[in-house]
Amino acid sequence: MIDLRTLREDPDRLRASQRARGENDAVVDTLLDLDERRRSALTSFESLRAEQKSMGKSVSKAQGEERAALLQRAKDLASQVKAAEAEAEKLGAELDELVQTVPNIVEGAPPGGEDDYVVLETHGEPRAFDFEPKDHLELGEALGAIDMERGAKVSGSRFFFLKGVGARLQLGLLNMAMQQAIEAGFTPMITPVLVKPETMQGTGFHVAHDKEIYRLPEDDLYLVGTSEVSLAGYHAQEIIDAGELPLRYAGWSSCFRREAGSYGKDTRGIIRVHQFDKVEMFSYVRPEDAHEEHQRLLAWEKEMLAKIEVPYRIIDTAAGDLGMSAARKFDCEAWVPTQGRYRELTSTSNCTEFQARRLGTRYRDKDGKPRHLATLNGTLATTRWIVAILENHQQADGSVVVPQALRPYVGLDVLTPPK
Repeated sequence: MIDLRTLREDPDRLRASQRARGENDAVVDTLLDLDERRRSALTSFESLRAEQKSMGKSVSKAQGEERAALLQRAKDLASQVKAAEAEAEKLGAELDELVQTVPNIVEGAPPGGEDDYVVLETHGEPRAFDFEPKDHLELGEALGAIDMERGAKVSGSRFFFLKGVGARLQLGLLNMAMQQAIEAGFTPMITPVLVKPETMQGTGFHVAHDKEIYRLPEDDLYLVGTSEVSLAGYHAQEIIDAGELPLRYAGWSSCFRREAGSYGKDTRGIIRVHQFDKVEMFSYVRPEDAHEEHQRLLAWEKEMLAKIEVPYRIIDTAAGDLGMSAARKFDCEAWVPTQGRYRELTSTSNCTEFQARRLGTRYRDKDGKPRHLATLNGTLATTRWIVAILENHQQADGSVVVPQALRPYVGLDVLTPPK
């Protein structure tokens, strides 16, 4: 959540952030009003409580009419203390409920919506085919790698089977990503895919209203859409030794998304599906180190993309297209030949102290004072990468050349249709 101290000291910063996101900035005045009233109620409660404690000592020493008057005053004070406490708690609950709905303060992202991104870099040139390229699903079906029909039969639309060389390709890709992460100093993690509501909410998802999330109501558990959720909750309510920072984890998990509102979009193939696998980087750092860590995560993503030898570009995502937790996000988009456009393969977000404040994750600074950490995340590889690999490396005979760096992990140089 946002820092209330920042809100008080620089409310215009939040107003500008809300406008950049396309959100209503009137919430700032509502928050300030609630915060002022809550603090006033707390002051009143504490003053009355102090008087009540002092009154107790006076009553014990008084006698006769004076004692009777003091007892009546003590009775009145008890009622006032109870009312003041209830008012402070009520206003605190209202403030907490509202602040939970306010997204992170944008840091450097361009204003606007989904189409207002800024292209920062472009790497490689789209391949000029001397034959009509096939899309990833046609290639995958011919290779015996993707089976959408049976996926739908077993589980419904937007589910699929990866089999044969398809399964080998995904396992090889994710293993290569995990190996790169380990070499960069990340701790490998196999994470839970079911989390408690406080973990999901703490990461920045609104469990009551987010239609993207799968829920198991009987157990009050939620299926994660990314291992970022589990990794963000890993150190919840902890104070981390500053000497351990930065902490970097690489989480491998299946991910689940309902894709609500995407009816009719990307219905063909495995670009937009309900279940996929992913290796996700997650960092805990000091807030002052977050910007540099964001650049490191982006560099590691570029290193992975270079290994699969596809044209790609990096965009600075506009504020209105950021998730609730992100202050800034860079997307890496690969060229998809049959669509004639770039599609997102990976992204990295700087969430500043937003998630750590919601989850109570802190460290002690040089003066021994607990401070909230910054959290960042970035994807190293996911199932969707198969789309770019198949389409960009296909041959006229329907085979697909495996990128050089990936071959040791897949165990094949070329993917060919089964005999």
